[in-house]
Amino acid sequence: MRLKDIREDKDITQKTLSEYLNIKQNTYSQYETGQRQIPIDALIKLAIYFNTSTDYILGLTDFSQNYPRAERYK
Repeated sequence: MRLKDIREDKDITQKTLSEYLNIKQNTYSQYETGQRQIPIDALIKLAIYFNTSTDYILGLTDFSQNYPRAERYK
């Protein structure tokens, strides 16, 4: 998973993202280190925040451009 790389490339802190997801910073840190799996709803929020796809965050593709969003996520 490349969540840490994406966050650092954008110069965003773990605290900022943990507040965005309404979770503790320690929980977010565990997402980045793989100690805890990211819930699907948080994964979707992160993809929207970073304007990329969940596949890119999960490392399933190297193509960082997002797909056209479903109407409910616009």
